Amino acid sequence: MLNLNIKNKISKIKILLCCILLYLLLQVLLSTGIINNYWQQIICYAGIMTISALGLNLIYGFTGQFSLGHAAFFGIGAYTSAFVIKVAHLNNTFYLILGLIAAGILAGLIAFVIGLPILRLRSDYLGIATLGFGIIIKVIFDNADAVLPVLGGSRGMIGIPKLTSFTWVFVLVILGVVILRNLINSAPGRALISVREDEIAAEAVGVNTTKYKTLGFVIGSVYAGVAGGLYAHLYAFLHPSNFDFLKSIDVLLIVVLGGMASISGTIFAAVIWVFILEGLRVVLPEAILDWRLVIYPLLLILIMIFRPSGIFGSREIKFLAYHEEKTK
Repeated sequence: MLNLNIKNKISKIKILLCCILLYLLLQVLLSTGIINNYWQQIICYAGIMTISALGLNLIYGFTGQFSLGHAAFFGIGAYTSAFVIKVAHLNNTFYLILGLIAAGILAGLIAFVIGLPILRLRSDYLGIATLGFGIIIKVIFDNADAVLPVLGGSRGMIGIPKLTSFTWVFVLVILGVVILRNLINSAPGRALISVREDEIAAEAVGVNTTKYKTLGFVIGSVYAGVAGGLYAHLYAFLHPSNFDFLKSIDVLLIVVLGGMASISGTIFAAVIWVFILEGLRVVLPEAILDWRLVIYPLLLILIMIFRPSGIFGSREIKFLAYHEEKTK
């Protein structure tokens, strides 16, 4: 037992050192200009999509709740953080944390309020309900300037301080992965998975399924809210079209592509998804640039044919593996 604990500690130290080395390597490449500002922005966007996809993986992959409204919480977080920072004139990178906290809290509160009634639904019916919620939020964003002119409404919100940096994104990705990993390996995490596997059986053995479905939904939405806050301060402009139904599909595709209930797969798929889209933008001639939106779905179709469970399936790297996998 003692040897096992020592091995676990050594493994964690190795993971920590690898993360530090990766950060230092990328920071050197960024500071020396080897990676230009455009690709730095793409790297940050890949990290933001990773955080958002981890949240949806908790909701859909681990808890089994089919949600098509994830982009709505992403947008709520984006507009909340942008509003707080802009109105309070907190034009300093240090204050970004205040905007992200506000974004996560509001996204979580709204998820809790709407989650209590709609999470009683299951499967396609839940997906339709969350889709309806997403459409409602999109309409609210379109007309928000009638109540708060600073939000811009259908014209978009401008003048947002550009505070998101590579360091912020990297730290929050690591933090998000560690929190999700620890949650899944905890007693509430096992309850979430039991709801996914068989909700009736979970209720029969005393699991409060409504409580845990709501918990998973709220935490996953907080992830989306924080990711939205980072997005707002990365591009410094928000438009309601950035948070429509198709954006929810993008995140859903990342989760399915990487592998349901696989943290490793979600990270890998999010990075690949962003870099394929932007890589095709660079490689393809301008005349056929829009064809990248055809090539990408074709790649997805091929992967789903040959790897229907996703690239990683339900497998994890050793550090992120579930307790039950560690004992095999």
